[in-house]
Amino acid sequence: MNPPDATLAIPASLAQSVRLMTEQFGNSSDFVVRPFQLGGEPEAAGRSPWSSASLTAPLVVPSGNCSGMHPGVCDLPDNELPAPASGEGAALYIDGLVDGGAVRGNMETLLRCAREYRLASMSRQYDWADLVQYVAIPADSMQAVSTADEACDAMLSGATVFLFDGYAGALLLHTPGGEERGVEEPATETSVRGPREGFTELMRTNTAMVRRKVKDKRLRTEQLQIGRVTRTNVEVMHISGIADESVVTEVLIRLKRIDVDSILESGYIEEMIEDETYALFPTVANTERPDVVAANLLEGRVAVFVDGTPFVLLAPAVFVQFFQAAEDYYHRYTYGLIRLLRLLCFFIAMFGPGFYIAITTFHQEMLPTGLLISLAAQREGVPFPAFVEALMMEVTFEILREAGVRLPRAIGQAVSIVGALVLGDAAVQAGLVSPAMVIVVSLTAIANFVIPAFEVAISLRILRFLFMAMAASFGLFGMTIGFIALLLHLSSLRSFGVPFTSPFAPFRLEDQKDTLLRLPIWSMRKRPHFFSRDNRVRRRAGKPRKPSGRS
Repeated sequence: MNPPDATLAIPASLAQSVRLMTEQFGNSSDFVVRPFQLGGEPEAAGRSPWSSASLTAPLVVPSGNCSGMHPGVCDLPDNELPAPASGEGAALYIDGLVDGGAVRGNMETLLRCAREYRLASMSRQYDWADLVQYVAIPADSMQAVSTADEACDAMLSGATVFLFDGYAGALLLHTPGGEERGVEEPATETSVRGPREGFTELMRTNTAMVRRKVKDKRLRTEQLQIGRVTRTNVEVMHISGIADESVVTEVLIRLKRIDVDSILESGYIEEMIEDETYALFPTVANTERPDVVAANLLEGRVAVFVDGTPFVLLAPAVFVQFFQAAEDYYHRYTYGLIRLLRLLCFFIAMFGPGFYIAITTFHQEMLPTGLLISLAAQREGVPFPAFVEALMMEVTFEILREAGVRLPRAIGQAVSIVGALVLGDAAVQAGLVSPAMVIVVSLTAIANFVIPAFEVAISLRILRFLFMAMAASFGLFGMTIGFIALLLHLSSLRSFGVPFTSPFAPFRLEDQKDTLLRLPIWSMRKRPHFFSRDNRVRRRAGKPRKPSGRS
């Protein structure tokens, strides 16, 4: 059976229009049709499924200027009253996507206004659709459509559709609702000092949180729908005059080129708009903190919001950006020295096991005699070479890590900790691995957790095994060749035209104030060169003045 044609125009007959809309959703159980009657007697209104007990009470119409009525009821001149209509209508919506209280309140207002208008104009006939759109409900909340496709799209976004007998078309009332998660502290980007709010799954809430931090009329947003089936709302945000317009245009072009049936998370879009699909490191950053998005927008980047996920994409992205945390800017500038520790942990997590394999297998002469004798004594009963030993320990730790993530939180951490202690101690006691190897693998795992960006940590987990294989094959020479190949790969990457290794390669001295170290805020006078080329000045030059004396 072929799906119904959603581009059909909505007919003037109420019965036909309801049948058409019902066919679009295939008689789904959550598709609700609620009939009503406008302009009837109080008893008829009382029988309406929308009315409350208060609507059945007699209505006293004030004389004179009708000041006691709904605003706008008596504003229509007699000579502009349209042709007769029956007043029969129906409200259509998707259960669970609308705010039931808002829909009920608007319908009660509509029925009351219709009664008042009828009693005030007993000798006239009127068009109920015009009454609803221009008198009963504020005009900015209503929208007129003429096709079933437009009506269905609006209903799937949380709108209520009103159909009237004799009116060829429909009126939309935006009443989004349903259960949603409130604003909470981010789970993956915690900080000691700074805001405690994180994004939610509702895109409009996320954009509003950013606007509260960037109160500037130049903050621009552009919305798209991506996905032939899911029709996911995607919004691109940037600050006009700060962001490079060529980058903004390129982001929009790549988003509009996406032709896929579904977009369920921002990761779908990330893989489709990044410059290099098979890059070892991500070239598009993501975050769930509004303050991080605001800071990146002020530097000239572009943010991509996806409805249904709390993670926002940031582009362009550079390598050094993944070693920066939000609280680096909330503490004094001396806290920026922690970035050197993160960089050290980056090399430990990538080269730790490989360096141990290379030293113990090929380059024993580089070790002090006492340490060499100690390591030889530990490995005396181990039946495997260092590479197999390290491979077993790394694979075991990866299994424990994944088990800790997938298990319920109540037992996940306990299983991972107890499993690591029990398996590590049992392996040493059984003579399968040496104690030094357990220390190396544990230190590597801890260093991996220091990296703020989870995507970079995943890349390190892959590179670690590659460098272990290079060390087992060629020793330190193999690791050196692998490191040079990695540098060449990083240097070749681009993120929306911006070199991934900037500002190191190409080197720019004035952009080094916020890379490996974070200098005081007052010294970072200009924005990064590659993100904002026209409006680079953040503040006036000069150091803040000290007070001249005591007051």
